[in-house]
Amino acid sequence: MFRLLIFLAALALAAWGLSWLANNPGDVTLTWRGVEYQASLMLALGAVAALAIALAIVWALLRFVFSIPSLVSLSARAHKREKGYLALSRGMIAVGAGDARAAVRHASEASRLVAHEPMTKLLQAQSAQLAGDTESAVAAYNAMLVHHETHGLGLRGLHLEARRAGDHEAALEYAMRANARAPAAWAGQAVLDDRARRGDWAGALATVDTNAAAKLIDKPTANRWRAVIKTAMAEAAMERDPKHALALAQEACRLAPTLVPAAAICGRLMAQAGDYRRASRILEAAYAQTPHPDLAAAYIRLRHGDSTEDRLARARILARVAPDDPESLLTVGRAALEAHDGGAARAAIAPLLASDSPRGRPTRRVCLLMADIEEADGHEGAVREWLGRAARAPRDKAWVADGVISDRWAPVSPSGALDAFVWRTPDERIAAPAAPATAERPTAPVVEQIAAPAPTPAPTPALRAVEPEPHAAPAQSPAVVSAARAGVIIDPASMAPDDPGPEERQADRRGFRLYAND
Repeated sequence: MFRLLIFLAALALAAWGLSWLANNPGDVTLTWRGVEYQASLMLALGAVAALAIALAIVWALLRFVFSIPSLVSLSARAHKREKGYLALSRGMIAVGAGDARAAVRHASEASRLVAHEPMTKLLQAQSAQLAGDTESAVAAYNAMLVHHETHGLGLRGLHLEARRAGDHEAALEYAMRANARAPAAWAGQAVLDDRARRGDWAGALATVDTNAAAKLIDKPTANRWRAVIKTAMAEAAMERDPKHALALAQEACRLAPTLVPAAAICGRLMAQAGDYRRASRILEAAYAQTPHPDLAAAYIRLRHGDSTEDRLARARILARVAPDDPESLLTVGRAALEAHDGGAARAAIAPLLASDSPRGRPTRRVCLLMADIEEADGHEGAVREWLGRAARAPRDKAWVADGVISDRWAPVSPSGALDAFVWRTPDERIAAPAAPATAERPTAPVVEQIAAPAPTPAPTPALRAVEPEPHAAPAQSPAVVSAARAGVIIDPASMAPDDPGPEERQADRRGFRLYAND
């Protein structure tokens, strides 16, 4: 709109000028070499304008003629650049598709056409990684360090290559260089993971503060990680400096009230200091959020001099905090068993044994507790039944991280990740397909002798134990095992089973419980 107004104004000014010249005619006289030329003013102005236009056209033609070589060179460079960008695009697509051969070919073409582009160096590194050429990838990442735009990208690539090679010192150095130059999320996380993996909790805490100040992590995550680190520090200082450990645990509970290990440590240390009321409140608050056996154990054993009846009463008080959770029922049942009240123990876990229970089948801990109850009542047959059910029962909740199941919490997972352990039900293992039913099925494990492969015969036979069916009898006698080690096949059905005494049966049950809990 503004340009249109300017154009209309210029057009009006030109029309006014022409009108003025028409109303005020005049003559122009030119004397050239004694000859006098005379013309009207309008004709003279038209001749001057035509001459100016002619000169401009001639000058433009001359400039075009003299710029033809540069135009040809510019067109060639543009075509080369277009081909380079096309090679870059195709190379990145090949990297994403996993086509190593095409990626290397397009990277070579891009480096020949547009070698100065930062994306070319990235494509070279990515294609070398895809082809398994570590040396070329490292060289490409080192070349990125020269340019300001690709310096951070080169450091990250070198960090990843060092981690793949197992050189954690070099990987940490690259991460620290990147974090010092321009804080990045990956660099801060790498430094934090290394500090946590080494158990350098003070350094890990300082790294979390630095990452939070640089806005690399949000505030809830930073508080959670601070709580985990302070819990680890409190756990390490419990024996050496209980007061300092208590202060760390209290700070961890303030930052993350749902962190079970922090609440358990805080409750135990407060109970040791004689502050039973505050310890009870902390444990009850944490148990209401996450019913956990560690919290229950710390709660019912706050006072060391309590009798088993007192502990049963405390277990029932804690169960009111989460009355519908299986952990509350198990806690009351175990406390009742320790108080030698078998009826109360059975009544406590009865909802977990019902066939129509919404929780499904009884878990391993439930079956093992029932085995203990039956053992206290002297029912040996029922004990064996419950131990057999425990072997096939679903898993209980445990600390799980990186596919590892642990009965104890740890601040760092086996892979070095901070706060990776989660309290949940582990995934069930996928069993092998069941063998087809036969006319006669063994009732006990059978030790078979398996011949070695024909091309490379083994000097001694290998032994393989065939797993029993769920309703199988106890394990083989020592005679069978000795014969199997000697390479002799013995049918267990032809031998009379040994009758172990009470002490041996008690040891077997303890060993089975350890196996079932693993």
